[in-house]
Amino acid sequence: MLMSKSRRPEAAWHCILMVKGKTQELKKLSAKHPNLVLIKLEMTDSASIGKAAKDVEKQLKGRGLNLLINNAGIITDSTLESVNEKDLLHVYMTNMVGPMLVTKAFLPLLKKAAQAVREAEMNWHKAVLINISSITSSIEKVPETYSFFPALSYRCSKAALNMLTRCQSVVYKEDGILCTAIHPGWVKTDLGGPQAPLTVDESVHGILKVLCALSEKHNGILVDWEGNTIPW
Repeated sequence: MLMSKSRRPEAAWHCILMVKGKTQELKKLSAKHPNLVLIKLEMTDSASIGKAAKDVEKQLKGRGLNLLINNAGIITDSTLESVNEKDLLHVYMTNMVGPMLVTKAFLPLLKKAAQAVREAEMNWHKAVLINISSITSSIEKVPETYSFFPALSYRCSKAALNMLTRCQSVVYKEDGILCTAIHPGWVKTDLGGPQAPLTVDESVHGILKVLCALSEKHNGILVDWEGNTIPW
């Protein structure tokens, strides 16, 4: 998901949702909210990512990109006994390689947004990169989380995404871009399943509060939807 602030202070944010396919639900959502634009993107296809970046640049009409959220993710039921090379590579491509390629493609637009704000401190008014991670990515918390959620390929891919986020936070700090990984909670989605304790609305509202409170102290760390820091 992408967000860009209008040049007019009184105007709303423009939201660009990059999706693999435009379902009827998404089309209805776009029709209901004129500031929401749908753009097709396949996370594992470099050509698709490049085209999406050009389409977004046209939509922004000279503005920069204030917020990039890499939210795509897949999961497989893999354990130490069942995991194989195909499974690992498939999950890594979507959960780690995809966000890296997308960020590279949209980096010039993030830099443009950061340069347009005179504030020295990094915050959500300038430019923010969010990688959606998971509490299961935490190496320190493996003893607590592995028994009820092994998903080896998923948790390893998200741990790799954490490393990517940390590296990005060091490099992109020079450009004024704040980089943070966020655990959205266990949410009732196609990925999380119906048994998850959090609704989508609860998770989203929490993440929005976290986004509005972001500052330099959050650069290069992993937090949850309530703003609590999660150890690597």
